[in-house]
Amino acid sequence: MQHRIVVLGAGYTGAVAAGRLARRLHRADVTITLVNPEPDFVERVRLHQIAAGQDLTPRPFGEMFAGTGVELKLAQVTAVDVDSRTVTVTAPSGPEREELAYDTLVYALGSGWNDGGVPGTAEHAHDVSSRPGALRLRDRLATLDAGRPVVVVGGGLTGLEAATEIAEARPDLDVALAARGALGDWLSHKGRGHLQKVVDKLGITVHESAAVTAVEADRVTTADGRSIPAEVTVWTTGFAVHPIARATTLEVTERSQIVVDSTMRSVSHPDVYAVGDAAMAIGPNDKPLRMSCASGVPMAWQAADAIAARLAGTKVPHVSIRYFQQCISLGRKEGVVQFVTADDRAKDSALTGRVAALYKELICKGAAWGVANPTVGMPSRRRRVVRQDARSRAQAEAAA
Repeated sequence: MQHRIVVLGAGYTGAVAAGRLARRLHRADVTITLVNPEPDFVERVRLHQIAAGQDLTPRPFGEMFAGTGVELKLAQVTAVDVDSRTVTVTAPSGPEREELAYDTLVYALGSGWNDGGVPGTAEHAHDVSSRPGALRLRDRLATLDAGRPVVVVGGGLTGLEAATEIAEARPDLDVALAARGALGDWLSHKGRGHLQKVVDKLGITVHESAAVTAVEADRVTTADGRSIPAEVTVWTTGFAVHPIARATTLEVTERSQIVVDSTMRSVSHPDVYAVGDAAMAIGPNDKPLRMSCASGVPMAWQAADAIAARLAGTKVPHVSIRYFQQCISLGRKEGVVQFVTADDRAKDSALTGRVAALYKELICKGAAWGVANPTVGMPSRRRRVVRQDARSRAQAEAAA
């Protein structure tokens, strides 16, 4: 029988893992099923652009994986049973349920919006962590008259990109940013200086040391008692991991991330691999890898290569996962590329301005191209799966 590989989620990590596995393994030996509720690839790093009113080029999975042997299953994952090795899915168009059996599972369901339990957030705030969320925000912004207040809560990468993109696209709006700390306090001196310059040029009001404790229909309230007018609130304070993993017997962290080893293999279930935001993996200097595309793609490379090597009975390679830069778009014409250490601490050097914007654009295009061309640049010879009985396979997995 063919070895059944099921990949859950077709974001950057799941799509890359599926494509890389298709290139590594012989089609006669494996089936690769990619489960995702949407037929098109979503460029998550560009969702703030959609929210600001821009249209992106569709990237259908049917075209991306044509001829690779990867089968796309349009469905929503509702449950995972890692003890019986089955996944329960529901068709997008109806209540029909189906069980998919697997021999190897790649869990790449990622993360979504995290309201942090702040009162009023779920009822009144918008998000840019999903395409539906970005489209809802886009529609809401389109209804606003000139001069109406918009508040972006969160001073991280997502918050900075959302605030500057909206302010550039709608200079008639009163855009504000509420940050828990100081503006860009993790950046180098050069990076912070340029960020402040762009924010001032775009007319964005920055509220520093403003931890938001409540969201209402027309305002947000901070821990120190400030009331900031907000006809639209955009919440970007962090991401929450998909909850399905916590409902399984997998070993997970308090944040519901699956605990994995250096090959992205679950430490509790050797037939499960987790990549991207869904996984708790350790990077340079024993620091957990942050939730990001920069972490997720090399994690997908590592998982796919490890799966292929173990199935083929060859030495498991190890991908170096480290950081080089943080790329921040500040609208379409400005940006900051902050160079960082291997463990993601800011160096003194940074690119700014138009050059940084172009650099970030190349990074985004390169990431999407890597998903659309997952097999380009890899050896064309696929490995054959080594057939083993159940006992010898268990011994090999334990040794690996």
